[in-house]
Amino acid sequence: MVQKIFLAGLFLAVIFAVAAAFGAYRWEAKTRQIRLRLEEAREPASRRKVDFRELEGLPTPVQRYFRAVLKDGQPMVEGVHARHAGSFNMGEDSEKWRPFASDQRVVTARAGIDWDARVSMLPGLRVHVHDAYVAGEGILQAALLGLVPLVDVRGGGEVARGELMRFFAEAAWYPTALLPGPGVRWEAIDDRSARGVLTDGAVTLSLLFTFGEDGLIETVCAQDRPRMVDGRLVPTPWCGRFWNYQERSGMMVPVDGEVSWLLPGGARPYWRGRLTDIVYEFAR
Repeated sequence: MVQKIFLAGLFLAVIFAVAAAFGAYRWEAKTRQIRLRLEEAREPASRRKVDFRELEGLPTPVQRYFRAVLKDGQPMVEGVHARHAGSFNMGEDSEKWRPFASDQRVVTARAGIDWDARVSMLPGLRVHVHDAYVAGEGILQAALLGLVPLVDVRGGGEVARGELMRFFAEAAWYPTALLPGPGVRWEAIDDRSARGVLTDGAVTLSLLFTFGEDGLIETVCAQDRPRMVDGRLVPTPWCGRFWNYQERSGMMVPVDGEVSWLLPGGARPYWRGRLTDIVYEFAR
């Protein structure tokens, strides 16, 4: 009897291991497809170097920010490969924080991003996640073991808008993408905040940026980021917070961050992460 139980357990363990390996293989194939599309949609940079003369006329806090994080004449960022680690809140109405590790690819022109994450539910049991904006299309996918679909939403409209918001909000990690130019403009609010407006194809959005006394971005917020609720997208106030800026490849970028939905009952953080590695591709 004991031997039968042992063999049955061993059989189930082998089946689980095979399913996990096959799921990871299939997910990696999807990741390659998404990132190939990112590269195919890539466009040449509109300019190759930062020119502080272009800061004239920008809102005062925006000018302070660029002077704090960039150097005049440095090359523009064209691509980014970043890794993060942290925790993700999987609960809808309760705190269910689970550890994650992610690999992220960004291209700045045409704007594109793919966040490829593994969220550990239990030892050996992972949810694979793609959060992406590719050639004007938003993509949000989650699958248990990379095999069992949990979420699969993609398309234009509000899906694309929500994912492009992520690209724009996270530009604190690739700050030359925030410089004024094709598709990017700034509107003054006060001495510590400004509104950034981004247009890509048919999608236009605006985010509120607030800056600290040191000139660095503290928060990036939206009043109406699309949030998945019971299978449909609901415009919801949303905010990302950055801190612990450090120099990376000659730029000051945040190492730590937190993202929250701002619900009627208060802020609900759902992403807390730390930058563990970042590699840049610069214009030549």
